[in-house]
Amino acid sequence: MRNDKHLAIIMRKKGNSYKQISKELGIPKSTMHYWFKDLDWSEDIREKLTEKNRRTSRKRIRKVIKANQERWRKWRASFRKEAAKEFSKLKNNSLFVAGIMLYWGEGDGNLKNEVRLTNVDYRMVALFKRFLLNVCNISMDDIVLSLFIYPDLSEKKCKEFWSKKIKIPLIKFDKTQIIYGKHPTKRLENGICTIRIKRSRGFKEKIVVWTELLYRDFV
Repeated sequence: MRNDKHLAIIMRKKGNSYKQISKELGIPKSTMHYWFKDLDWSEDIREKLTEKNRRTSRKRIRKVIKANQERWRKWRASFRKEAAKEFSKLKNNSLFVAGIMLYWGEGDGNLKNEVRLTNVDYRMVALFKRFLLNVCNISMDDIVLSLFIYPDLSEKKCKEFWSKKIKIPLIKFDKTQIIYGKHPTKRLENGICTIRIKRSRGFKEKIVVWTELLYRDFV
């Protein structure tokens, strides 16, 4: 018997993996597979090692998940802390109060999504845009508009209407969605407009804090 095969068998019986044996003795894994493929005790070791690897992998995954959760918790907490500091300076700004109240009543409160507000009244959308730009220092590059219209409405005319009223260039409009229902005819002359902010998960954390603090301040 080859001396290295004898040593490989000893190591294998001790529960070492092919990788460990190969690293220690320099024997190719394919050779060991040929040596041990018909040995019941080697198969038992393989199954035990496989189960061990599964447990180790599950532990590693849980550890990664926990670390990611903690990282996101700290990330969100940083925005909330910043929002709390800013509130005392902002709460007497009428545009700030108006923007928060608009979002509280008409915005998308789902924390998993972007900051966005949808309405048929152009004045609400225009006011919210001013709140974003002048109070929150949101860049115009991160603001996007999209429309919901009925099939018999002109997309071009609707976009021109909202663009003029909100004072936002047509290039800022995203894909228009058509409303199909039981009565797919003109109900809203200019459609429904959504204004949203890209990459706004952290900003949404701040709005949540501002809303709660404003509520407490009034109540």
